[in-house]
Amino acid sequence: MALVREKDGKRLHVKSALMGESLVSKEFIQSLEVAPQERLYPDVAIMKIGGQSICDRGVKALPEILKEIVANREHHKMLVTTGGGTRSRHIYTIGLEMGMPTGVIAKFGSMISEQNALMIATLLSPWGGVKIAHSDIVKLPTYFSENIIPVMHGMPPYDYFAIKPKVGRIPIHRTDVGLVILADLIGSKTILFIKDENGLYTNDPKKDPQAEFIPEIGAQDLLDKDQDDLVVERPCLEIIQNSEVIEKIHVFNGMVPGNITKALNGEHVGTFIHKQ
Repeated sequence: MALVREKDGKRLHVKSALMGESLVSKEFIQSLEVAPQERLYPDVAIMKIGGQSICDRGVKALPEILKEIVANREHHKMLVTTGGGTRSRHIYTIGLEMGMPTGVIAKFGSMISEQNALMIATLLSPWGGVKIAHSDIVKLPTYFSENIIPVMHGMPPYDYFAIKPKVGRIPIHRTDVGLVILADLIGSKTILFIKDENGLYTNDPKKDPQAEFIPEIGAQDLLDKDQDDLVVERPCLEIIQNSEVIEKIHVFNGMVPGNITKALNGEHVGTFIHKQ
């Protein structure tokens, strides 16, 4: 890049495409030419272990799921994230009753998600499980070279700066969103949501026995359907649509033995939600 000196000769600037431009101009942003986004770690499979669906079940669910993850360690590079579950909902309730702002409530959620990350990393420690921070993402190659399974809490680090939703004060960017943002960051081709349901339905199947299973759907189509309930947090769909590197996410039932292995190998065992 060339250097440009001001007319008075006192200051130098680096000449660039963004020099002197408004970064809120829609016309300018649309006309800006950028290089295609790099996939930093496309071969890393990232997976979220659900908080309420899996972690809260404790010994009734976690040992078998973690055993299957360990069994795949030799064949797949895996980065595990964790949800918050029932305890996060409990602290959200108290925070709302006490008039806490969205940012404080989001911070509460981060703490609960981190508890689950610590628990899972500890359970995985005999097989190389290590709890990592968000800032440790750049260390992933080192972790995998040492046969480590990194575990990170899933709440995205908005915390006190969480964006207030249109209705209420529960943060809309929670642990599902954290996984999809992480996928967009590292360019992962394998994005897995380990739940206790088979995937996406037309309604919550636990409440509506007539709900129909949806094996595959586009993110924009799902947004347009405007369902009352979803198997993943709604902002995930917008992130998928805006991403340059996310092709699809995979939501499936991790309580079924073998499903994690099948999903890691690309088999369709739940619901694919893909970019359109």
